[in-house]
Amino acid sequence: MEKTPSTDPAWLDREYNNRALVPEHAAHFERWATTSAQARQSSRPLLDVSYGHGPGETLDIFPAPRKPGMPLAPVMVFIHGGYWRSLDKSDHSFIAPAFTKLGACVVVPNYALCPAVTIPDIVMQMVQALAWTHRHIAAHGGDPHRITVVGHSAGGHLATMMLACEWPRVGDDLPESLVKNALSMSGLYDLEPVRLTPFVQPSLKLTPAQVKKASPALLPAPLVREGRGQLTAVAGGDESSEFLRHNRLIQQAWGPEVVPVCEALPGLNHFSIVEALVQPRHRLHLLARDLLGV
Repeated sequence: MEKTPSTDPAWLDREYNNRALVPEHAAHFERWATTSAQARQSSRPLLDVSYGHGPGETLDIFPAPRKPGMPLAPVMVFIHGGYWRSLDKSDHSFIAPAFTKLGACVVVPNYALCPAVTIPDIVMQMVQALAWTHRHIAAHGGDPHRITVVGHSAGGHLATMMLACEWPRVGDDLPESLVKNALSMSGLYDLEPVRLTPFVQPSLKLTPAQVKKASPALLPAPLVREGRGQLTAVAGGDESSEFLRHNRLIQQAWGPEVVPVCEALPGLNHFSIVEALVQPRHRLHLLARDLLGV
């Protein structure tokens, strides 16, 4: 099994502070914002659709191009990262065009940010966003029975939690297999070391009880059953040892039947991995296409 991570505060800050580890992170954010603005202008998304009544509970829908009589499109729900405390769905519109042109419908939800809310609160917001998507996406050309959740960093954590959700307990109209499968990029699966990391703790305010409730690696492995698929876990090969450990951890915790793909992708850091998702020939893009069936 994996070695227990250090609890030394300075070591934790070094391991988890991706902006410090990638000095050019601002250039990535600028590129995301520019290409996202272009994506919103060049397509016809439905922006700021409410999936709930709380702050931040909106989503953007990028419909697949469809002709009358065509079958409903597979749905990708993309959950953004930012340590549950920063960034926005509008920074990630650039994800959509690479998949809508393949015939997928792309949904990008927002959520309220810490410290105004807790991480378990955000998990439940994403549950509501997925429930809304299942109930309403057919009106926008998406197939409610073919939902794949993709997430990056904190969004990878949230995508993984969606695979573990017991959907009939959320609503008796929701199927057990609401999430067909998931792709987590640079996800975090045990929040205990995050709780002890000084630079994020003032905004996350994580408690031991919240760690237990919202750590995928501490939850029972979801059952792989008819229509309910698996988790693909990836991280950038150039990421910190802790992010690489988390990537291995979820496969160890849930087993290879639930997590059949667990890879460190060479040459990618914590931010360039998001850009690789939309590069047509990249391994990561092909993994996402495989999950979507496009």
